[in-house]
Amino acid sequence: MSKSVLVELSDALADAAEKAGKATVLVNARRRMPASGIAYAADLILTADHVIERDEDIKVTLADGTELPAQVAGRDAGSDIAVLKLERAAATVAEVTKSPARLGQIALVLGRPSTNGIEASLGTVSAIGGPIRTGRGGMLEKYIRTDGISYPGFSGGPLVAADGTVLGLNTSGLANGAAVTIPADIAWNIAETLAKHGRIKRGYLGIRSQTVEIPSASQSALKREQAAGLLIVSVEKDSPASKGGLIVGDILVAVAGTPVLHHDELFACLNGDVVGKSTPIEVLRGGQPQTLNIVIGER
Repeated sequence: MSKSVLVELSDALADAAEKAGKATVLVNARRRMPASGIAYAADLILTADHVIERDEDIKVTLADGTELPAQVAGRDAGSDIAVLKLERAAATVAEVTKSPARLGQIALVLGRPSTNGIEASLGTVSAIGGPIRTGRGGMLEKYIRTDGISYPGFSGGPLVAADGTVLGLNTSGLANGAAVTIPADIAWNIAETLAKHGRIKRGYLGIRSQTVEIPSASQSALKREQAAGLLIVSVEKDSPASKGGLIVGDILVAVAGTPVLHHDELFACLNGDVVGKSTPIEVLRGGQPQTLNIVIGER
């Protein structure tokens, strides 16, 4: 007699939890209960930055119970991601999904908050959004929400598809305690940078601004349709903006040729690629376009 559809689904989810659980580790780096992590490489663990409360005496427990010392290889509060380097290469590496998360998709929220083993919660992908600015000074290009429960100690663990592949990294450290998932492609790219360089560079101009509409005559002068820009209302003393010639009253309309209509777009343009480099900043001054080359600082 063949299995029922529900039994087959149940078995598939149990297999998925077992598969992903082999790459889900316990991270002990804070005073209260431990958190979780994902094996990014045999000697590197990806976890949430906010669960790393000390730089020394960090312990990671693998799925087979092996406990290994670890050191911080890199961390970034803005994205709430940290990478730990194990004393030796011994972890089972997680398999990342080849397909991005889809709305309504069944997913497992996994964690290893204690040495008793893996824990899981079942839900569906309830929302996919972004970009959003995080409360920790970063920009998240995309995020995933699920209606699965992230229990205490689940931060740093994976969101898992029904085939056992990792959809992303779960954290409660970005949205005022609410659980969100950083998609795997974004988390893995950040991890690669942290493993190589130890930090993420973020650009800094040193201005305060507000969104304003651009009059049609000024749009004609720009030779493009751009409905809004950023009116500069203050410039910090000795900042990159001040040294580069930006003044109060300028309307910032583009960075390195990319139109800027809102603050989030400016934030996205000031990424690590432009830090320390002379970058063309286009403004409207007296209604006429002008380009200033400004060396972008680091936040």
